[in-house]
Amino acid sequence: MSDLPRYIVITGCTRGLGRALVEAYHAAGYRLAGCARDDAKLDELRALTSQPDNFAQVDVTNHAQVQDWADQLTNRLGAPDLLIANAGMMNRHGDMAEIPVAHWEEMLSLNVMGVVHTLRAFVPAMKARGAGVITAFSSGAGHRGYPKIAPYCATKHAIEGILKSLALELSPPMASVPVQPGLIDTDLLRGHYGERSREQASPERWARVAAPFLLGLGAEHNGQSLRIEGY
Repeated sequence: MSDLPRYIVITGCTRGLGRALVEAYHAAGYRLAGCARDDAKLDELRALTSQPDNFAQVDVTNHAQVQDWADQLTNRLGAPDLLIANAGMMNRHGDMAEIPVAHWEEMLSLNVMGVVHTLRAFVPAMKARGAGVITAFSSGAGHRGYPKIAPYCATKHAIEGILKSLALELSPPMASVPVQPGLIDTDLLRGHYGERSREQASPERWARVAAPFLLGLGAEHNGQSLRIEGY
C-alpha cells in the first residue's frame, strides 16, 4: 500500500482496539472514517480528528444503516484503502447449552452479521477500484474452542471462514486477511479474564505495533490467518 492511503475505515471505533487505531492513524496523518453506536463517544473522535462528517452513528447489525453510511462515504471519498471490520463483543460466561438463545443471536448478529454487512457495503466499491485490503479481527478462539465462551468461539471461527472465502474472490493487489490481535487489556477481555486482563498491554501500546502491521498487509497476505506478533 502507499505511504498515505486515501482513507481507512474502522467499525466499532469508539472503544478498545478501534479507538486505539483511530488515535494512532490520526497521529500519523491518515484520513479516517468510522462508525459506532455511542454518539457521545463519536463526538470525541470528530473533535480529535477534525473530520466530523466521517464518523457516523451506525448499528452494524442493521444492514440498511451500514449500506447508507458506506454509500455516503464512497460517494464523497471513494473506496477505502484499508477496511477494518472491528466491531464485536464477548459473550457472558456460561455452559454452551445454558447460554440463552437470545444471547447467542445477539453475538451472531454483531460479531458475524455485523462483519458481513460491513463487507457487503464496502467491498463492491473496493473491487471496482481494483485495490484495497479488508481485514477483521479473529482470535485464537477462531482456531480452537474454550469453555464458557462457545458463542464467541463460534463467531471467530466464522470470521476466519468469511475472510478466507472472500480472499478467493479477489485479484491482486487486493487482499482479505483475518487477523488475531492477541490479548489486550480491553473491556472485552476483562469480561472474560476479569482483573487478570490488566496484566496485558493497553490498547494504545498495542496500536503502536498493530497500526503499521495492518497498513503493511497486501496481496502476498491474501487468505492467510495472521497474528500481531508480541500480543
